[in-house]
Amino acid sequence: MEGKIQNAVQDYYPDDFAWCYGCGRQNESGHHFRTVWLGEQTVTIYTPKQEHTAIPGFVYGGLIASLIDCHGTGSAALALHRKNGHEIGDGTEPARFVTASLKVDFVKPTPLGVPLKAVGTVQEIHPKKWKVDVEVFVNDDVCARGEVVAVVMPSTFVKKD
Repeated sequence: MEGKIQNAVQDYYPDDFAWCYGCGRQNESGHHFRTVWLGEQTVTIYTPKQEHTAIPGFVYGGLIASLIDCHGTGSAALALHRKNGHEIGDGTEPARFVTASLKVDFVKPTPLGVPLKAVGTVQEIHPKKWKVDVEVFVNDDVCARGEVVAVVMPSTFVKKD
């Protein structure tokens, strides 16, 4: 299911900033979460693997928190890019966001081995700070809810040689 997502914001992050364990395309060991617009909301679809087990048959909460976190920062990047008059794939690089705050509420146990769908609703707080409300679904059931406050990555986030 996640293979159908094309032109995700994470595809356009600069190589130096595409190493996140959750959403970085450069991190071979990572999850490779991919976030796109779905109308006025954002969506990431991901199927947990056996190694994401908490209790047999159920997903580890840390994976769900990671999904909410990366979906939130990716959603903020999409929103700012659109606000600046751009769309993903138009040749302009989206801003990279980092997490200022993450809140996760686990609503019900999340079954393992089925696609999870994170759906985000983005609200601007400040030109460089965005709030994203995220719901994680299995089919039509909400398994988790979260709130991400994401900020444009500071210029001090550079690799020191």
